Amino acid sequence: MPDLHTAQSVRFRVKIDGGNDLGEWAKCDGHSVEYDVSENNEGRKNSFTHRIPRRVKYQTIKLTRPINTDSKQVADWIAGLKRQVRRQTGEISALDPEGQAIVTWDLEGIYPVRWSGPSLDIGNNQVATETLELAHNGFLGG
Repeated sequence: MPDLHTAQSVRFRVKIDGGNDLGEWAKCDGHSVEYDVSENNEGRKNSFTHRIPRRVKYQTIKLTRPINTDSKQVADWIAGLKRQVRRQTGEISALDPEGQAIVTWDLEGIYPVRWSGPSLDIGNNQVATETLELAHNGFLGG
């Protein structure tokens, strides 16, 4: 029987090109792949349709967390891409409560498409969060 406790990840660690650590994130959405499918009927037979995979689409990955000392790492990484956005490799690891990786997704062609920082309002009694959205060209196989 699987250990259900390990599936309850409390955070995600993001690294770019193996060394640029963007820290831990509270929420990670967008691990998704979808194939466009072309349907072709079989000659004169109306009972069979060929479904042929075409273009593959990867959803952008959206990371969210309360701002913290790692937030500067994200700003520095994005600032370093100011002159030219270059695709890099990346990894996202789901961590257990002790900080050990449960599973890691390796991504190719990763780059930032959006970052949004907190609204700074002293009258607003909410946690200040940041969001980073990453595009990628797919998952790397093992």
